[in-house]
Amino acid sequence: MFSEYDVIVVGAGHAGCEAAAAAANLGSKTLLVTMNMQTIAQMSCNPAMGGIAKGQIVREIDAMGGYSGIVTDLSTIQFRMLNRSKGPAMWSPRAQNDRMLFSLKWREMLEQTQNLDFYQDMVKGLLLKDGHCKGVVTGLGHEIKAKSVILTNGTFLNGIVHIGEKNFGGGRMAEKAATGITEQLVSSGFESDRLKTGTPPRIDGRSLDYTKMEEQPGDDEIVGFSFLDVEKPKKQRSCWITYTSQKVHDILKTGFDRSPMFAGRIDGVGPRYCPSIEDKINRFAERERHQLFIEPEGWNTVEIYVNGFSTSLPEETQYEAIRNIVGFENVKMFRPGYAIEYDFFPPTQLKYTLETKLIQNLFFAGQINGTTGYEEAACQGLMAGINAHQKTKNLEPLILKRSDAYIGVLIDDLISKGTQEPYRMFTSRAEFRTLLRQDNADLRLTELSYRLGLASQERMNKVVEKRSSVEQIKVALKDFAVEPEEVNSYFTSINSSLITEKQKAQKILLRPDVELEDFATALPRLRQALKNFSRDALEQASIQVKYDVYIEKEKELVQRMSQLEELEIPETFDYKKISSLGNEAREKLTRIKPRTLGQASRISGINPSDVQILMVFMGR
Repeated sequence: MFSEYDVIVVGAGHAGCEAAAAAANLGSKTLLVTMNMQTIAQMSCNPAMGGIAKGQIVREIDAMGGYSGIVTDLSTIQFRMLNRSKGPAMWSPRAQNDRMLFSLKWREMLEQTQNLDFYQDMVKGLLLKDGHCKGVVTGLGHEIKAKSVILTNGTFLNGIVHIGEKNFGGGRMAEKAATGITEQLVSSGFESDRLKTGTPPRIDGRSLDYTKMEEQPGDDEIVGFSFLDVEKPKKQRSCWITYTSQKVHDILKTGFDRSPMFAGRIDGVGPRYCPSIEDKINRFAERERHQLFIEPEGWNTVEIYVNGFSTSLPEETQYEAIRNIVGFENVKMFRPGYAIEYDFFPPTQLKYTLETKLIQNLFFAGQINGTTGYEEAACQGLMAGINAHQKTKNLEPLILKRSDAYIGVLIDDLISKGTQEPYRMFTSRAEFRTLLRQDNADLRLTELSYRLGLASQERMNKVVEKRSSVEQIKVALKDFAVEPEEVNSYFTSINSSLITEKQKAQKILLRPDVELEDFATALPRLRQALKNFSRDALEQASIQVKYDVYIEKEKELVQRMSQLEELEIPETFDYKKISSLGNEAREKLTRIKPRTLGQASRISGINPSDVQILMVFMGR
């Protein structure tokens, strides 16, 4: 029934979909196995993509030829560029999406992908032999052979759903858990643990009074995520903001004695940066209210997602509390919020390719590695799909450095430091964030992916054109002279100091209160000189001119740091023989097996003197 595949991907969430698309587009014969073909790329929690640092990841996935950016743009119902008031290193795109349309577009794109087959069944085990993964075993008893297997099981491994004192097996509400894989891997020597995540109640939007809430419209212009020319919606749906109150908190507290989290029925650690509402009012008792975002689930549905009200309290407590929120007085609830507890495998057990250290040709991606969020999962899937293909074809692996991409930061953090709570990406995690902006993801990554064979010729052509345009604009700004009488009225309007003699446009653009688009609008000669360039190229040139000093400083820092990254440590290096290393350092270095001295330096518990000792023993 089944021929042998190059790559089998287990699970069709965000990680699995990107993994399958990447492997298949690179030329591997790929099989995507999922328990339910109707829930491919399901947005299990909030119907949104992007956000702080997460938006940068989606743009990086898109720049490399992944599908997440395209699907997001095709299903967007609202778009906002967050942090516009800060520097461009902090700008982060975020889209509210149509939940059903998002899943539909993902399935359509996957079904149009060559080399990709589908099969609906549960994978209950792996075919393991002599330290290699040879395929999978399904719930129906099929043995499907493959040269590489990627596990992207999400929250399904021994998943348990909790609502108050009720609990039952499940990977999501109304979907059964996956069993067998954890037990097999643990018996093979893997370490596993438990994590928790949660979701809020879903509400009937017809029962809400929006006149009592603050409207949150989208941006006037939808920038979007994909660097391709994907058609954007002509209209947008608003979100809304309301707040909890002390009365809401008091009602919620009445259910604490039946909370699975406080009663000890949940062992897994929940996400620090997306806590449940009961956790918020417990940890931040001094706060009288918490902000809630009222988010539509799509264009043609009345279902509402109550962002900020994740909970696993009893249903009656949830309902009583939520109807005391302003605007929710007559609320009708579609379904209660719940928590889900699931198995994960600490990611220090992985190589940088996301292949496991214990079993060759077995890759992990997504929440199985302890991350939270669609974006974090999707980028791991992309990298696992690429590297599974590369391994299968005996090609060089693709490893992104911390200075290359947020994707590189995420994978390095997971493997070097591990995680004891669901890992979420933030701009603060990236020490080179001035270089890793959302606006230049294509300039950073498309050529690399194109050489690999993943990014298309169309993407590469756009990058070449953009680079050329940016350089032309920078030359034009450097040569363009501005007379005081042309520009002083503009300076007066923005409360900026006037000029008394001719100045170059490039120098004027260095002023923090001057933006190129407004500057060109106020100066017809300049607007005429720049009229043939795209908005994207103009923005990129403006950023490069304004932040040139900071960008160059960061590049110098990358260069200095790269010296440690280039010093590779042999896989057979025996740390136990170095008596001058402390016990903790020897134990962690032996367990994690860092690939380079740079990675070794970032392992928790490894100090600079340990790195110096390693350099001496390596003859450096």
